[in-house]
Amino acid sequence: MKIHYLSEKNSILNHFLGEIRDVNIHKDAMRFRRNIERIGEIMAYELSKELEYKTIEIQTPLGTKKTTQIADAIVLCSILRAGLSMHLGFLNYFDQAENGFISAYRHHPNNDNFFEIKVEYQAIADINNKCLLLIDPMLATGQSIVVVYNRLMERGTPKTIHIAVTIAAPEGIAYLEKHLPGNCHLWIGALDEKLNEHSYIVPGLGDAGDLAYGIKL
Repeated sequence: MKIHYLSEKNSILNHFLGEIRDVNIHKDAMRFRRNIERIGEIMAYELSKELEYKTIEIQTPLGTKKTTQIADAIVLCSILRAGLSMHLGFLNYFDQAENGFISAYRHHPNNDNFFEIKVEYQAIADINNKCLLLIDPMLATGQSIVVVYNRLMERGTPKTIHIAVTIAAPEGIAYLEKHLPGNCHLWIGALDEKLNEHSYIVPGLGDAGDLAYGIKL
């Protein structure tokens, strides 16, 4: 797996990453959503450098000009519900992309720290021979992404696979490296220290879905 750590170099990305963590800022749900969207836009730009392009000729008012455009068809697929704001950021840049949405949540059958990932909804575009971008803000254990990936592979075989996360824990990265094929690209906004006993990222930011859309039952 090729891993891209985007916060290693200073950029405006780190400014927005700081705001989504800050307890004095991130409880403003509208600002949190917008910052996640901005992070999605920045990550989309960086990811675009790894895509395939073709040369085309366009007509201007005064002549013609050769330029390049993305060669592959793109499918954006986000994990509900936390992925929605980040998805919009990617869609702002890949505006011709097809889209997919899939639910994945932690089910605690014994009301303790053990959980399994449940998938109950999916609406997925055709991914065969296309560039699949799988989007989820938080990479904690990695189980959700692997379950969703396996579900998507039942629907077809993409040409290339990119996974974009805002914040990741080392344990989640290791889990993806173990369970996903080596030709995947993993894009990480920021790498954090660890998971706690409840499998939440530390220092993290809290629950991205709750901060964006309100506390769930």
